[in-house]
Amino acid sequence: MTSIRVLVVEDDPVAADAHAEYVRRLDGFELAGVARSGAELAAFLQLVGDTAGRAGAPVDLMLLDMNLPDVHGLDIIRRVRGLGLPIDIIAITAVRDLHVVRSAISSGIVQYLIKPFTFSAFGEKLGAYREFRQSLVDQATATTQAEVDQAFASLRTVASAALPKGLSGETLRAVSAHLKEQSAPTTAIEVSEALSMSRVTARRYLEHLADQRSVLRTPRYGTRGRPEFEYSWARSTTGR
Repeated sequence: MTSIRVLVVEDDPVAADAHAEYVRRLDGFELAGVARSGAELAAFLQLVGDTAGRAGAPVDLMLLDMNLPDVHGLDIIRRVRGLGLPIDIIAITAVRDLHVVRSAISSGIVQYLIKPFTFSAFGEKLGAYREFRQSLVDQATATTQAEVDQAFASLRTVASAALPKGLSGETLRAVSAHLKEQSAPTTAIEVSEALSMSRVTARRYLEHLADQRSVLRTPRYGTRGRPEFEYSWARSTTGR
């Protein structure tokens, strides 16, 4: 999968620079540019419109501040949708008004990230978006209900507070991503070696995913003593 080109739309200079640097630090993403006003954004949208449908179109994802000095974020979302531009939008804003949140969601944003936030939270949101995008790329021209459900499920990041004590959302995502990449079931030992973590830690994350029914857990026989369990991403049972 080619890098996802990201346009940061943010009027605050400090926040704009921080978000741009966050994008640069994430694997699989590249910074397409920064727009600090509605006028600057209009120039980018014109460029996207001129290159729509061609290889190398300048923007795949917009990180949108909802309160620019000369235009509201909801108006930007409507304009992007009205132009039919193939840009996904993540709202990054301090706006907590429920009406705005609902309107943004109904307009088709893929994520909503409320300021202030850490790089870890930022990376988790964009990582979920990358998985969502990859899920759609991996599918053929026709798809199944299970595959569509799986793609949208990747957008729902797991809050760290909802995890058992000692588990982190970031590590859980790394383990999940590794399992999705495997063509055959894998064991805790193999996961620990691939991700440079202890066997005990790898097993804790794998068992949590198995309890959540995100992965399938089956015994691997052939060795003396207790059988080693092996794990595979549950999506492999949907016919893909």
